[in-house]
Amino acid sequence: MRIEVKKNKMAQSIIGKNGTESPEPVKAEVTGCVPEWLQGTLLRNGPGLFKVGDTEYNHWFDGMALIHSFTFKDGDVYYRSKFLRSDTFKKNIQANKIVVSEFGTMICPDPCKNIFSKAFSYLLAAIPDFTDNNLINIIRYGEDYYASSEVNYMNQIDPMTLDVIGKMNYRNHIALNMATAHPHYDDEGNTYNMGTALMRFGMPKYVIFKVPVNASDMEHKKPALQKVKQVCNIPFRSTLFPSYFHSFGMTENYIIFVEQPFKLDILRLATAVFRSVNWASCLKYDKEDITLIHLVDRKTGKAVSTKFYTDALVVFHHINAYEDDEHVVFDMITYKDSNLYEMFYLANLRKETHEFIESNMVNFSPPICQRFVLPLTLDKDTPKGTNLVRLKDTTAKAVMQKDGSLYCLPDTIFEGLELPGINYKFNGKKYRYFYGSRVEWTPHPNKIGKVDIVTRKHIEWIEEDCYPSEPVFVASPGAVEEDDGVILSSVVSLNPKKSPFMLVLNAKTFEEIARASIDASIHMDLHGHFIPIQSSN
Repeated sequence: MRIEVKKNKMAQSIIGKNGTESPEPVKAEVTGCVPEWLQGTLLRNGPGLFKVGDTEYNHWFDGMALIHSFTFKDGDVYYRSKFLRSDTFKKNIQANKIVVSEFGTMICPDPCKNIFSKAFSYLLAAIPDFTDNNLINIIRYGEDYYASSEVNYMNQIDPMTLDVIGKMNYRNHIALNMATAHPHYDDEGNTYNMGTALMRFGMPKYVIFKVPVNASDMEHKKPALQKVKQVCNIPFRSTLFPSYFHSFGMTENYIIFVEQPFKLDILRLATAVFRSVNWASCLKYDKEDITLIHLVDRKTGKAVSTKFYTDALVVFHHINAYEDDEHVVFDMITYKDSNLYEMFYLANLRKETHEFIESNMVNFSPPICQRFVLPLTLDKDTPKGTNLVRLKDTTAKAVMQKDGSLYCLPDTIFEGLELPGINYKFNGKKYRYFYGSRVEWTPHPNKIGKVDIVTRKHIEWIEEDCYPSEPVFVASPGAVEEDDGVILSSVVSLNPKKSPFMLVLNAKTFEEIARASIDASIHMDLHGHFIPIQSSN
């Protein structure tokens, strides 16, 4: 891993500083040529407000959500942004201080309705009532768009004005305490997602669910979640220590759920306020445990009976998954430990580079893109130690064990890339390319890259003092080749003479096609969703 030793300008200039909103559209100054066919809106989400009054959040993932939109119309680009007017935002602003607890910042007492006033004997019957500061992603159910995080609350937004339409609680429609902000969309436009059902909802379990594409009822103002359907549930391996998960995989016929040994301690979660510790401290990584891989039939909801497992690892983002010659192949970004979260505490990010390196690089686990392969057919009489993977284009293995389980050994594709994205028309299908943010010595990337899985080569875009967001692929109309399209990334710069800009790259070559410079403040973000003008998908 290459380590740059220079002043940590990024942290001192941007990290933890409050962003500002631009509620009215700002027309960008375009250099180059934005393709005429690129018509639609890119929504982005991420933390943008870190200080309220004299109080400040502890963690970068705590900041109150700032929604951005970049609208592409007839070669022009328009930008606007608004803070998500969540209940959390309103309470904090009204009090002129932080009064609602977040992932890395515990406020005592928390004004949210919660279980902390109950007797200790009831603590195992419920979990806290979480914040609705939905700062991770923008997701779609039916024709509804939501700012989302990983809790039971979402906020429906108008994708054009960025105004909040209403607060949504998963619990009013399906028994869930938490759900991911990374759903999947099938070719018909149906949405699949996954959540966790803890106490008060029967036996604790992981729940996979589906929302049909036609679920929205705008005439009667009923949310798409009213038509949610449970696909299946998977029991916890350990009742009081469910696995944390940020995403999952999906192929044409299967759901892939990785039950990693990065676990949520339910008792610690329920008692966190009494001990004045944050919710982040309730996540623990057990490096001595194994990682279970669950394979579930999308149509029947039944899990494949074969036990698949691998060594302990931490995963946040799946890249893609597909079926090939009676195998399920899935790729994801893995870590050898859970130290990534620790790096994002604001006090850590604000350190000078040499100090940041000294305190983090010894324990820093780089993101590694790995491929796992699960054979769908096996003979139980197969001798122990036999590799059942028959595919010729990977070194991944699935080795038969004495008890009939398969021990999976991954094929390493690439090191040093996070926030992966693909041409989504190839989601669940065999593919060749993925895109992402290059991660080297700092958790905030200054490059974006494209990886060719076949050749194992990559290309990059980089510009001095510039920090690009997660790259988003948009396919050209009628495209046949997988990388025929453009890459979109919003870029913030530390150079006061350079405005922030929307970058448009040729996805094949990574050469710049255009940039749209914006005379407004733009903040670092996390994830987003592109809405083509000709479709609501």
